[in-house]
Amino acid sequence: MNKKLLALAVAGATLAPAAMAQTANPVTLYGRMFVMFENVKADGGTAAPVGSRNRVNSNGSSLVGVRGTEDLGGGLKAFFQWETEVRLEQNDSPFSTRNSAVGLQGAFGSVLLGRWDTPFKLANASLDPFGDTTLAGYTSAMSDRGNFNRREQNVVQYWSPTWSGFALRASYSANEGKTATVSPVVTSLSATYTQGPIYLSTAWEKHKDIFRNYTGSAANVAGADETGMSLAGHVTFGAVRVGGLIQKFKKNGGGTTRTSDQKSQMFNIIYTAGKNQFVYQMQRSKDGATRATAATALTEPDTKVNSLGYYYNFSRRTSLVAVYTQTKNNTAGLGNFGANTLTIGADQDPRGFAIGLRHTF
Repeated sequence: MNKKLLALAVAGATLAPAAMAQTANPVTLYGRMFVMFENVKADGGTAAPVGSRNRVNSNGSSLVGVRGTEDLGGGLKAFFQWETEVRLEQNDSPFSTRNSAVGLQGAFGSVLLGRWDTPFKLANASLDPFGDTTLAGYTSAMSDRGNFNRREQNVVQYWSPTWSGFALRASYSANEGKTATVSPVVTSLSATYTQGPIYLSTAWEKHKDIFRNYTGSAANVAGADETGMSLAGHVTFGAVRVGGLIQKFKKNGGGTTRTSDQKSQMFNIIYTAGKNQFVYQMQRSKDGATRATAATALTEPDTKVNSLGYYYNFSRRTSLVAVYTQTKNNTAGLGNFGANTLTIGADQDPRGFAIGLRHTF
């Protein structure tokens, strides 16, 4: 952690009790430290293999944040959150890169302004037992390989109250990147239902004048649009949780450049025995290849990902985590890790093992 961030954290921890005593409004310093030792490689295809190598990574999972509320009376509250990534293995931690916003909360729900995960991302996030910031994370193949797993800047969001387990969210990112030819906007909606052991969600998101092709190259493009839809759910039966996620994306690169529809599925199962948790997850994505016209026949990228995980929960705050994941790509596939991807060619198959510690406070 850099010195400025450490000083801020210490100051926050020191001043928060005094502030709380004066205002009776809670301010909380919180965080997560999650670092893994990884062994990764990729082979297959015609490109040169990516040789086995070891890495130490926090994968964007470590963070420090401050959040709080102020009672404004009449059932109205102000709230804020500032959250930043922390790279424990390096000395170049970024600043204010995670969910950070200020807002109002009342009987009408909540409205916030700032930088925040889209409703589409949040509706699907709880389905992934590994989290999107590990090797086995669901952006290996799902959510258009992360393109629809977004944390938007310059955003306005509305969160409804919860009615008998049902809740709605809506998000609009301001078109601050507008030029004479493009006006990029991301709009995202979700509906969720949570009741006891059952979780269900559906979400929709549209990217206007934004296009990312299958190789990962992204740009603001006049006339381009990307639309995604998802249906997800998980249910717990005693010691077993079973979950599934279905997604469909339609991408238009603008002009005469088109793509066919993309379809993705994910299934996972979690078994808990005391402090031990065992995880299996499968991802499959068949992505439409970029094509000059709608009728052009090209090989469609196809990716399959199988992952195993083990968690030993020393306590509610501290866990040992072990993960193994293997990706299989067809001759056009470029599926990769959920975090800290390798530079690969089509038809290469990344695989990796990781073990580490996660601690929250």
